[in-house]
Amino acid sequence: MTTQHKATLSFSDGTPSVELPIHKGTMGPDVVDIRKLYGASGKFTFDPGFLSTAACESKITYIDGDKGELLYRGFPIEQLAVNCDYLETCYLLLNGDLPNEAQRKDFENRVLKHTMIHEQMTRFFAGFRRDAHPMAILVGCVGALSAFYHDSLDIQNPEHRFVSAIRLIAKMPTMVAMAYKYSVGQPFMYPRNDLSYAGNFMRMMFGTPCEEYQVNPVLERALDRILILHADHEQNASTSTVRLAGSSGANPFACIAAGIATLWGPAHGGANEACLVMLGEIQQQGGIEKIGDFIANVKDKNSGVKLMGFGHRVYKNYDPRAKLMRETCYEVLGELGLENDPLFALAMKLEQIALEDEYFVQRKLYPNVDFYSGIVQRALGIPTEMFTCIFALARTVGWIAQWGEMIGEPDQKIGRPRQLFTGSTRREVVPIAQR
Repeated sequence: MTTQHKATLSFSDGTPSVELPIHKGTMGPDVVDIRKLYGASGKFTFDPGFLSTAACESKITYIDGDKGELLYRGFPIEQLAVNCDYLETCYLLLNGDLPNEAQRKDFENRVLKHTMIHEQMTRFFAGFRRDAHPMAILVGCVGALSAFYHDSLDIQNPEHRFVSAIRLIAKMPTMVAMAYKYSVGQPFMYPRNDLSYAGNFMRMMFGTPCEEYQVNPVLERALDRILILHADHEQNASTSTVRLAGSSGANPFACIAAGIATLWGPAHGGANEACLVMLGEIQQQGGIEKIGDFIANVKDKNSGVKLMGFGHRVYKNYDPRAKLMRETCYEVLGELGLENDPLFALAMKLEQIALEDEYFVQRKLYPNVDFYSGIVQRALGIPTEMFTCIFALARTVGWIAQWGEMIGEPDQKIGRPRQLFTGSTRREVVPIAQR
């Protein structure tokens, strides 16, 4: 971060002007440093939703929404998804660069040898109702990890932070799979160290003790790509929550649990589930034959009908992850022979219309990663209520990398947002008999 220019903020109420430094990053918009604004003027800034506020300095992930660009530590997401696997991507986000062969093997060994959870934790699941949402189970179990791993909770110790990161990345697939198994009444499948990260997760999700589960390499790679594409996404709601929770000095397991709780919201992690719900509703109304009516309602602002899985708040161009997920989608449907499945056929028809219809093209409502990832996960056999859990599994490394970066900052401070107060002014309490 460099400071090359300054901004002068003047006030019409007689408050003296304030000179503020302008910081320049390696990429992206310049930032006006307002940290001394209140002390100099007695005024706060007002920015609901943090639409124009940089809450931190980071070196991890960069997004250029206008260009449709997503970089992990400077590497384009489209290159990582093609040339690397998820654990290499985890290493990159945590350490700042891609591993060489020796580093890759060491990191992979560390993660895959720590996938088991403490046996007492398996009893936690029995405390939940069978119909409990798996995200509710995940929030509780991840937060409870701090009760089992006291040996790595000194957040000021870099080695402790690294050990906690490994544990979270390693154990998250096990807990996600257990949450699913519990919901369907099947026995837990313990992890296998000889399988890949994605392959091991698929076996724990879909295998049973009755017969050996064979990992399909096409489906294994599809899941691995989903994890890569969702590993981090800069300062979104859940990541900012993890940072804010971590600023208090809370342990990493509690912070990640807070991130999972935030991700649970339908406006954040539930987008791909909402997309499949939309497709199901169109199918019930007549499917492809009625898709024209649905599109007409989408264009009618008074209809209240929304097109889910298209467009993105950040990307004003094509979501760079969507192209990769689209390729994966067609590979999976082809491998499983689902090209003619009615719901998938409907999704592909909707994609065609959105890419060709001038209404959507002008508004840049391109299919986003959620549109395709929901279709892929359904094809893999993952139920819709588990979609957000898969998202949390993928995003764990991004959360813990962002948390570690913040804790390592020498001038790190507890988060303390300000407010514009519009309530009652000071008034006196009247005895209850006089009210």
